[in-house]
Amino acid sequence: MKSLSVIKPHFILYIKDQTRSTEFYTRVLGREPSLNAPGMTEFNLSESCVLGLMPEAGIRRLLGDRLPDPAQAAGVPRSEIYLYVENPGEYHRRALEAGAFELSGLAERDWGDRAAYSLDLDGHVLAFAEKLG
Repeated sequence: MKSLSVIKPHFILYIKDQTRSTEFYTRVLGREPSLNAPGMTEFNLSESCVLGLMPEAGIRRLLGDRLPDPAQAAGVPRSEIYLYVENPGEYHRRALEAGAFELSGLAERDWGDRAAYSLDLDGHVLAFAEKLG
């Protein structure tokens, strides 16, 4: 049987202001970006997962007219970042202090997690969670 190669996911959020979003996620995640260059900021969430921030203008230039301009969806939730962390209440608090909009405070959820939800500066749903029990 052929072995499968390792896949390292990079999840990229399209953002309006790279500097502002970089400062937000640095504060919320409690870590510095592993890459911060014009057009892309990356945060290592684990050894095998990266969260990227790309300005809307950059993806627009890359994709051209093949897709609608991402800036037209400003404020419309376009993704959810669901992160399992130790002490999700602390992460949620930092997000709110950094300018996120609270959607739902830390609470036990039907699927067996305790999670809190907010919107980041660009309208992406941001959840911090832990398994119950």
